[in-house]
Amino acid sequence: MTVKILADSASDLPLNYYEENGVTMFPLKVLMDGNEYKDLISITPSQVYEAIAAGKLPKTSQASPSDFEEVFTKMAQNNEKGIYIAFSSELSGTYQTAVMILEQVKEEYPDFELTIIDSKCASLGYGLVVMAAVELAASGASMEEIIEDVTFRARHMEHLFTVDDLNHLAKGGRLSKASAFLGGLLNIKPLLNVEEGKLIPIEKIRGKKKLLKRMIELMRERGDSLDRQLIGISHANAEETALEMKEMIQLEFGTKEIYINQIGAVIGSHTGPGTIAIFFLNKLG
Repeated sequence: MTVKILADSASDLPLNYYEENGVTMFPLKVLMDGNEYKDLISITPSQVYEAIAAGKLPKTSQASPSDFEEVFTKMAQNNEKGIYIAFSSELSGTYQTAVMILEQVKEEYPDFELTIIDSKCASLGYGLVVMAAVELAASGASMEEIIEDVTFRARHMEHLFTVDDLNHLAKGGRLSKASAFLGGLLNIKPLLNVEEGKLIPIEKIRGKKKLLKRMIELMRERGDSLDRQLIGISHANAEETALEMKEMIQLEFGTKEIYINQIGAVIGSHTGPGTIAIFFLNKLG
């Protein structure tokens, strides 16, 4: 029996990816103008960026407990087994909710085989972990093999990113306000990464060119065999910069596989437009 892979919309993969690969996707939610929207389903990233540009402050919430209950129950009834790779528990309550619902479903279906993994990753860093799991599942790998690979990749996934305006992260409680204030001065751009699932500012750099160059330097310092792995680039309405970054990575490391996608509505609500992020492994399995 093929292992079913489940993920949520914070993996910033496009909707057609989930559909074409049979991946169950739990949408997180965007709250705006008194309405609740499902990420990827009833709101687009562009709508969020337009709202932010107009001075609105979209809020977000975790995936719905009823979505988990419906999917888990149906899987249990159909005797399916699966692995749900979840958005970092440090950035959302989605993982904890899924664990709670699974415990409830297992009271009625004690033999239900579902493993929930806290990826401690976000955006396409999380998405790359999901993509690798989907490939393994399609090749007939066992639950144990997929869990081992997911755990390894999640632990070794580097996230390097910059935002145009740190205030979005500060308002969402993702970063301290002091850091946000300093970031807005004199064209200083923040460089951040994810450590143990949390957003950590690492440097402040003046000017876009220096910033992109520094991201490449950090890739060289931290990455492993960058010519042989799939590298992810996500962006928030900054496709031109994403393509520039792709070219720099190809020239510097000879990377053959680079996957680019727009940052989704939920993560984009916190980062704001202009965000650029790169994702790669610091150790290959």
